[in-house]
Order: sequence, then C-alpha cells, then structure tokens
Amino acid sequence: MSGAPGDDTVAPPRPLAGRRIVLGVTGSIAAYRAFEIARRLQEAGATVDVALTPNASRFAPAFTFRNLVGGVVSDDLWTTAEDPELHVALGRRADALLIAPASATTIAKLAQGIGDNLPTLTALATRAPVAVAPAMDSAMFAHPAVQANLETLKARGVMIVGPERGRLASGQVGLGRLSEPADVVGATRALLGRHDGALRGRHVLVTAGGTREAIDPVRYVGNRSSGRMGFALAEAARDRGAAVTLVGTQAPPPGLYGVIVERVESAEEMRTAVARRREGIDALIMAAAVADYRPAEAAAEKIKKAGADAAPVLTLEQTTDIVAEASGRFIKVGFAAETEDLLANAAKKLSAKGLDLIVANDVRSEGSGFGSETNQVTLLAPGEEPAALPLLHKYDVACAVLDRVAACLEARAR
Repeated sequence: MSGAPGDDTVAPPRPLAGRRIVLGVTGSIAAYRAFEIARRLQEAGATVDVALTPNASRFAPAFTFRNLVGGVVSDDLWTTAEDPELHVALGRRADALLIAPASATTIAKLAQGIGDNLPTLTALATRAPVAVAPAMDSAMFAHPAVQANLETLKARGVMIVGPERGRLASGQVGLGRLSEPADVVGATRALLGRHDGALRGRHVLVTAGGTREAIDPVRYVGNRSSGRMGFALAEAARDRGAAVTLVGTQAPPPGLYGVIVERVESAEEMRTAVARRREGIDALIMAAAVADYRPAEAAAEKIKKAGADAAPVLTLEQTTDIVAEASGRFIKVGFAAETEDLLANAAKKLSAKGLDLIVANDVRSEGSGFGSETNQVTLLAPGEEPAALPLLHKYDVACAVLDRVAACLEARAR
C-alpha cells in the first residue's frame, strides 16, 4: 500500500514490541494459516513462541515456523533441548496465549483442564490472557458439546475469535472457517489491551474519513481524506483496552477486530450518528474531515450536461459543526488540517470548539497529506505550549494522541 513521499522513510509501527506471545497450533486443516499469523505477530514486534500439538505437525511442520519466528518452536511435551521446564516455562513468561487454529478436540481439553500436549499444558500453566480461534467443519462447530465447551471457556474469561462463515475443507460453505489472520492478530492486541491497557474500562468514539455531500444521485461535494488517521486512532484505542466505536465514511481496513463500526456518508448522517452514540463515552475524537458546506438542495435526478452557457449554479449552505455542538463530561479532541498559519488557525479552533486537545497538521507538508500512511502534527491543549511531533506513522501519531487522552482522563479522576 503506497502513500505520499516520506512513507518509506518512517519506521513501521510495532504495537506488540516487548510482548511475548505463545501461538498454540492444533491439528486442523487450517493449521497452515498459522504461518501467516506467526509472521504478522512477529512483524508487529512480538517475540513469538510456537507450541504445536503432535497432530498439528502433520499439517504445519515445526521447521517452517523456525524460519518465521525468533522464539521457541516445539511439538514435544517432554523435550529438554530448549528448556528443561519448557512444558511450564512457555506459560510462565507469556504475555498472551493464542491458540489458532483450535480444533474441537483441543477446545474440549481446554474446557476440561486436560494438559496432555504443549498448547493445552501451556494454557494450564499460564496466568496470561488467552484467546482461542476455532476452526472446524460447520456441523462439528454446531454440536452442543462444542458450544458448551466454548461457553465454559468464555465464562473463564477466554476470548473466542470467530469462526467465520466461508468455504470449508469439505467444499461446503458454513460457519467454521478460521478468522482471517489480520483479525486474529487484531484480537490478540485487543486481548492484551483489555488485560493491562491504559484505557481499559473506557469508551472512545472516533470519527474517520471525508464526508460526501450530494449534488445529485451520482455526484457529490467531498474532500481528499482517506480515513487512515481515524482508523489508526480506533486501532490504537482498542490496543489500549478501550471499547471503541468508529463512525466513518470508508470501509475499515482488515484487522480492526473488536471495533464497532457505523458507516455514514454525509455530514448530517455523521452528526446524527455521533449524537446517538456519544452517551456514556469517555472521549470523542473527531478525526473525520467533515464538509463545512453542502449543496443547499440536491437534485432528485442526475443533472444532465447542457450547453456552455447553461452550466448549473451550485448554491451552498453551512453544515453543523459536530464537535462544537457536542457537550458532556467526555474529553473532546479535534483536528485542524491547514494549508497556512497552522498554529494560529489551530489555536482558534481549540478555543472556539471547546476542545481539550487539537491535532494540527499542514496537509501540504511532505508525508503529511491526505492518503499518506504518515503524518507530522503539533498537539495543542489549553494553557500549554504546542508540542510538535516528528514525522511518524499515523498509528504512532494516534498513540501519542491517546497518551494525552489517557492522561486527561486520569487527571479528571483525581
């Protein structure tokens, strides 16, 4: 995915840096997809240990994982080559245990506390949070025994990820397909956030993307916003343990697991959605590029092209300022995308809209324009000096913004 110049000069985000994840792999036809899950965990900065059941090795050989991850890879409960206490050491040092794919047999063993292979014994030995991603035939998944076992695991706090409806190994289509690797990794990040994130127990409402204001059924007035900054904020808030609602104009990217998404198109639709969903939130982050003006009247049918002297005149009217009218005990964060007088214009918006924080960026600056994967912003808050950040990936910008939100919430709670 390419973006503006400067994208390839900024280090990609590593949201799992410093984390150790045990990936348990079981004897499912979907075991080959664990290779991509392991790779994505590693790319996100995690140290990945892989614990395989004996049957998993039939589908996904251990030596392949050894070429993908930097941690321990084993399918032997009794091995002492890596660690004389490997059967309990993996669980003790794990920040999270992810079993993906999880077969019906393994789910049953987890529910009953049977530890006769490396993944199930690790589950018994660990005090870290656990996620399980089932993958099996749809008839097996629907069996009352499997459903009862899953309910038992949920009652113990285990996160169940999926499964999805799709084409299965049998060739049939049904519910039982392993969730996409991006979603499995997203679920793991959400699991960690709920365990020890700075925003756990909080609810954050984020808006994203550029609104479209109808001229007629096929044309609109819009802007160049890609929604990436808003998506990054939703992702980072989720990773910090918050319950996240995203109101956006574009389809969210893969991996935004656990985020409630509502799609809208116009400024008025976004205003209505935000008003409906802001009850009980702890923070409102208006990253969306909401149109300041819309056609005063949209044509019911497509406007036909006429002669040069008959071009239609478009009359515009102002839209409602969503963040300015939003009031409550929540933290309000706005954005100022400017082309001139960045700090002066941002400071005016900070005061006029009653914001606790505003994120200002010059959209003409290299690497900071619409559609870029990076951004260079300055954070402004009432009574504080502006804080300029270097060019960062938008996820890392989101992390900086959410650190400020968390600090504001903590200060208010004192």
